[in-house]
Amino acid sequence: MIPDFQSLMRPVLMAAQNEPRKISDVVEEISQHLNLSEEERRRMLPSGKQTLIANRIHWARSYLKQAGLLRNPKRGWFELTERGHQALKQRNVTLDNSYLEQFAEFQDFRSRTKSDEISRTKAPSSEKETNTPDEDLQFAHKRLENALAATLLDNTRRSNPAFFEHLIIDLFLAMGYGGSFEGAGRALGQSGDNGVDGVIDQDPLGLDQIYLQAKRYQANNSVGPSEIRDFFGALSLKKASKGIFVTTSYFTDAAKQTARDLGSRIVLIDGLELSQLMVKYGIGCESKEVLYIKALDDSYFDLD
Repeated sequence: MIPDFQSLMRPVLMAAQNEPRKISDVVEEISQHLNLSEEERRRMLPSGKQTLIANRIHWARSYLKQAGLLRNPKRGWFELTERGHQALKQRNVTLDNSYLEQFAEFQDFRSRTKSDEISRTKAPSSEKETNTPDEDLQFAHKRLENALAATLLDNTRRSNPAFFEHLIIDLFLAMGYGGSFEGAGRALGQSGDNGVDGVIDQDPLGLDQIYLQAKRYQANNSVGPSEIRDFFGALSLKKASKGIFVTTSYFTDAAKQTARDLGSRIVLIDGLELSQLMVKYGIGCESKEVLYIKALDDSYFDLD
C-alpha cells in the first residue's frame, strides 16, 4: 500500500540524513524500502503524467522545505537543515502537518495557500490530510468527467438512429479518421449492408477502410457472441481486415472471448468507453472552464 504524503515525511528526511540526495533517487529508494509492488510503483495520478508514489514524496519534501527542515542546494537535490536533523532525533514523534505547524515558516506557508472560502469548507484540523493537492484536484476533475460521461451516454441511448449515426461520424472524424463529414456520412449511410452498418475511411484518401457495426442499445441489452460472429462473417464476405463494433450497452464475457478467438480484427467499444471517448474528443460537450496548473521552475532560481 502506498502511504499518504504525510507518512512519507520521516522517510524523506531519513534518506538525506547523511548527505544531499537527488529526489529521483530517493523515490526509488523509498519504493524499495516500502516493498512496493511493480503495480504500485507504476500507479499514476489521473493525469497520467506522474506516478502516485513520486507525487507524494515530492509533496512531502515540499512541506518539509516550507517548514525549514530541508533546503535545495541545487536543482533536483535536497539536504537537511539543522532543524531537520533535530526532528529526526525525535524518534517517538510523528512527523506530519501537525508537527510542522510549530514553525512560523510553515504557518505562514499555510496561511498563504488558504483562501477564506477554502478555510470555511476545510475539514477539522484534527482530520489528517491524506491526499496531496495534485491528487485532490485531479480526482475532483476525474469525478466531474465520470459524471459527464454518464450523462452523455444516457442522452446517446435516448437519441434517434439518425442522430446516433451523426454522433459516430463526428467521433471518428475527431479521432482522425476520414477526410470530411460529407465523405464519412456517405460511408456510414449504408445501414444493413450485408451485416455491416457502415464503412469509414482510415485515411483522407480512402486507401484503407474500417467496417463498422453500431448498436444503440439500452443499458440492460447486452451484445452476445452471436452478434460478434455475425459481424465477423460480414467482414469476411467483404474481405475486410478491420472492424469496429460500437454499442451503447455492454459486451458479455462470451462476446469478448469470441472477439479474441477470432483474432485482433475486431475492436469492441462498449457504452462506457464510447462515453469516455466523447469526453476526450469533445463530442456532445464543451470546455466550461480552463484551469492552468503551474509548477515552480527550479532552473529559474538555479544560481550555480
